[in-house]
Amino acid sequence: MLKKSILFVAILTLVISCNQVSKEADNEKNDEILKEESLNIHESFFQNLSKLCGKSFKGKEIYRSHHGESMAEFEMIMHVNVCKDDQIHIPFHIGEDKSRTWQFFLENGSLSLRHDHRHDDGTPEEQTMYGGYADDTGCEYRQNFPADEYSAELIEDGGGNVWTIKLDEDMTTFTYRLERDKEKRWRVDFDLTKPL
Repeated sequence: MLKKSILFVAILTLVISCNQVSKEADNEKNDEILKEESLNIHESFFQNLSKLCGKSFKGKEIYRSHHGESMAEFEMIMHVNVCKDDQIHIPFHIGEDKSRTWQFFLENGSLSLRHDHRHDDGTPEEQTMYGGYADDTGCEYRQNFPADEYSAELIEDGGGNVWTIKLDEDMTTFTYRLERDKEKRWRVDFDLTKPL
């Protein structure tokens, strides 16, 4: 009887152990699937963004928080003028200020956003190339880019920054939005139905 009990416990332990290993393998497999889907979504977003290549669009400020001065009085134009298999550059002009360029990079299926700021002579400004990698909360028409460590160090209180780039599913509007610590800071919308 004792031997049967010991044998039963051993078998039960083995079954539980196998089930645990199986669950861990399933979890790892699910994590891999989610990661792959996230990468595919990054690539899909990049492909949707690339549909704007070679075009320019007029935008307008939707809101600006009290933390910065409104730029609604200035003409805003984005130019989608550099398009490669792994990067898209979008100079963003505000009035006569042509210092800003949004840069999107696709690296091994992972998408990043950089803000390239330059002086008139082409030399980099002190605060430039900040941004971050797209997280896994977006879709093929919207991506969120939380600030990376470099950006958190470069921008005062910028560690809570999240930049969101959104394309309407019917490709009528491009939205650039900045939040800091879940507070809305700035939003500009561009009309994609009327290329310049």
